[in-house]
Amino acid sequence: MSDTLISLAARGLTQASWGTWIVYLLVVTQLTIFAVTLYLHRSQTHRGVDFHPVVAHFFRFWSWISTGMVTKEWVAIHRKHHAKVETEEDPHSPQIYGIRKVFWEGVELYREASEKRDDMEKYGRGTPDDWIERVLYSGHPYWGPTLMAIIDLALFGAVGGVIWALQMVWIPFWAAGFVNGIGHWWGYRNFESADTSTNVSPWGVWIGGEELHNNHHAFPSSAKFALRKWEFDIGWAAIRGFEMLGLAKVLRVAPTLDVRPNMNLPDTETVKALLSHRFHVMSDYFRGVIAPTLREEAANAGAGIKALPRKLRKALGNGGRWLDAASRERMTAFTEKHPQLRTVCEFRARLAELTERNGRNAEGMLEGVKEWCREAEQTGIRTLADFAARLKGYRLAGEAA
Repeated sequence: MSDTLISLAARGLTQASWGTWIVYLLVVTQLTIFAVTLYLHRSQTHRGVDFHPVVAHFFRFWSWISTGMVTKEWVAIHRKHHAKVETEEDPHSPQIYGIRKVFWEGVELYREASEKRDDMEKYGRGTPDDWIERVLYSGHPYWGPTLMAIIDLALFGAVGGVIWALQMVWIPFWAAGFVNGIGHWWGYRNFESADTSTNVSPWGVWIGGEELHNNHHAFPSSAKFALRKWEFDIGWAAIRGFEMLGLAKVLRVAPTLDVRPNMNLPDTETVKALLSHRFHVMSDYFRGVIAPTLREEAANAGAGIKALPRKLRKALGNGGRWLDAASRERMTAFTEKHPQLRTVCEFRARLAELTERNGRNAEGMLEGVKEWCREAEQTGIRTLADFAARLKGYRLAGEAA
């Protein structure tokens, strides 16, 4: 009898091998990732997809038992992040707190943000408020992880305690630390969004597709994060699977950008496309106008232009928004010495202003775009004129599936 008790304490009811431990850990942690990215993020926060009530409640239950997070708090904090991104009011910006703070102490920033009750009410509207949410999930958030600990210990004995500990740090590390930190610090950018978000990897597999963070910031309400042919979003694959089973309804995905050839003037379709794809447009401008101008200047000036650090060359694509004062002054002084580069950067700034709503009506914006195109073509700069001709034909061509 004592040997049986010792065995149960050591290896639990399953008496499982190390292989089973690893498989179980991967399954439960990835299930938690899916609960966060599919339910809390894409469905509850941004309303990009609706799930069948059974599926939605399972994800809500699983996020409670595996993390203790309250749906309303998670949603509110993330919505505020988008509303106040890279400002002092952003709950977890590496630009404000530093990458080390966000990466290693992201969960502490989350807790501090959740204590701001006014924000929770303002940004957390529309989240579940039924009896079980009030009494159990948000009423006793730590009961969930406690129940998870009991289950893990019962199944695997002492090893279950280690498994439980890894479960508890999984989301704080990969979401609060990695996505919120590295996803605003290192990686590549498809879109020149009004923040420092990056795609950490083009293949979003390990953390549910959240690796494609720059794509998400460019189109927050899109249920699909992969927006290039070579990118893969495992979260979107799961959504399509649920959709085929009748358990999910996709509400929004990012529209695709089409170009109509031989347009003499921009029209209302152009304006719609510019508003929807303003970050895409600015990225195209950098690649199609500023970068070629830099290369041409380099060919004419020898090593002089190459002396400009890569950081400053990239900053030309956003007007030096994220540079410190000294670096911004250096970038400005450099462009002043190269008139053609200065001109295309000035047109970039004007175009960026046009693509922001700023209370301007559609008719007023259309006139502004027409004027921008006309003056761009009159500069005599080939790349700028070519871009203006392309811009005239922009239109939305539906949604990227």
